[in-house]
Amino acid sequence: MRIGIVVRAIAAIAALVCARSGAAAERAGPLVLAAASLQESMTAAADAWAKRGHPRPVISFAASSALARQAEAGARADLFVSADQQWMDALAAKRLIVPQSRATFLGNRLVIVAARGTTVRIPLGRAALARILAAGPLAMADTPVPAGRYGEAALRKLGVWDAVAAKVVRGDSVRAALTLVERGAAPLGIVYATDAKAAPTVRVAGVFPASSYPPITYPVTRLRASTHPDAEAFRRFLIGSEGRAIFHRFGFVDPR
Repeated sequence: MRIGIVVRAIAAIAALVCARSGAAAERAGPLVLAAASLQESMTAAADAWAKRGHPRPVISFAASSALARQAEAGARADLFVSADQQWMDALAAKRLIVPQSRATFLGNRLVIVAARGTTVRIPLGRAALARILAAGPLAMADTPVPAGRYGEAALRKLGVWDAVAAKVVRGDSVRAALTLVERGAAPLGIVYATDAKAAPTVRVAGVFPASSYPPITYPVTRLRASTHPDAEAFRRFLIGSEGRAIFHRFGFVDPR
């Protein structure tokens, strides 16, 4: 695990906790630890919740791996939304979640992005795929991060990982990998379809077959450390029809 990831996550969560404790004019909403790929959609969901007259949730975005480790370290958060089941399972194994509150409510797809204005298209044939991706650099999230593991699984399934691995450049979250493509540090990157939709400077150059990687699912849970009276209500809002509609608007799909 990179030390920098932990330091940034600790600092971010500490700042949010301080902001909550220092709120004088109005009570802050529940603290939500949310996967980086949910930035736009979860922000919109929090805004919609606040328009109902509730205190607006406070959201910390980072890689699911970094957020799970902060929950393990005792972060006083209320909800955790992961981009995979593995990190949720890790917290469940340590009895850090409320089991009956765990629900899988979103799905996503894996794509290859390139800078907008480029013309490269990614073929599905093994030889051509290996040739294009191995030209590198290829931006991907670190393997502790769900997007990094999904991407590596897809490349292995398609038989091109050995040809591509040496040209991979890593980001500490899926959004960091996206940024590498946006800034021209890598011509191609593997991200979620929702990340591509959120970034006007990139375009989808290829779509991985759904059969090439494990289902991308997003579970949400209430953490045992939660003390906020709105935490469960906001969780129910997220997994309800109104909440799901917000996420669908940003390109998320129902879990498969």
